[in-house]
This record gives sequence, structure tokens and C-alpha cells, in this order.
Amino acid sequence: MDKLDQFVKHKLKIRYYIRYADDFVILSHEKEYLENIVSNIENFLISKLKLNIHPNKFFIKTVSSGLDFLGWVNFPKHRVLRTVTKRRMFKRIVASPEEATRQSYLGLIKHGATFKIKTNLENLYQNAKNERN
Repeated sequence: MDKLDQFVKHKLKIRYYIRYADDFVILSHEKEYLENIVSNIENFLISKLKLNIHPNKFFIKTVSSGLDFLGWVNFPKHRVLRTVTKRRMFKRIVASPEEATRQSYLGLIKHGATFKIKTNLENLYQNAKNERN
């Protein structure tokens, strides 16, 4: 994926590009600009890396609708945990109330506006732990 990074930054000169593993985000004020560079990126991925962009996982959205990236929906001044991520977290805590799991999720949720989620997580953890004893 380093080849993609180099292509996007040096050939296409895209300033606002974020990638983590195989997920990436490109930000711009111009929707038309984003629409125009899609084919360049798709062609590069196919020809150089033998990869395709999944058609159901490609979006051009406004900032006000939030940027769904790495388990969070990011807005200009805050971020919220994705609903699916939250449900999965709560389900796992109830199924297996391990301290390491709890600490992992506390580390995840400290990056957003999550006071209520943290409270619910701690309550679920204590209840699940008490039921096991």
C-alpha cells in the first residue's frame, strides 16, 4: 500500500489523504475534484496493485454527514462511536467479562464523546462479572 500512498501524495498531489491498512480517506472542498480523481486511483490500484475498490464501500459525502472511519463517525468538532461498534463491544463484554477486554474498550472509547458509553460499559462489565461469580 506504500505504492498507493506515494501515488496519491506525489503524482496526484492530494493534500488531505489518510490511510490505515486498506481503508483510506481523501478530503476536499470540491466534490467535482473528488469525482475526477476516483478513476485515476481505481486505475492505479488495478494496474499496479491488482486491487479493486469495493463498490459498496466507496462514498463521496459532505462533512456535515460525518466521516465513518475506523469505528468512529467523525464530525468537524467531535466524533461518536459507530453504532455497530458499540453493539459489538457491549455484546462482547457481556459474553466474556475479562479485564483485558474491558481495558481495551476503555482505551478505544477515550478518543470520543463517550461518557454515557463508558458508564454503560462499566455497568455491563460489573453485572456480567457478578453473574459469573
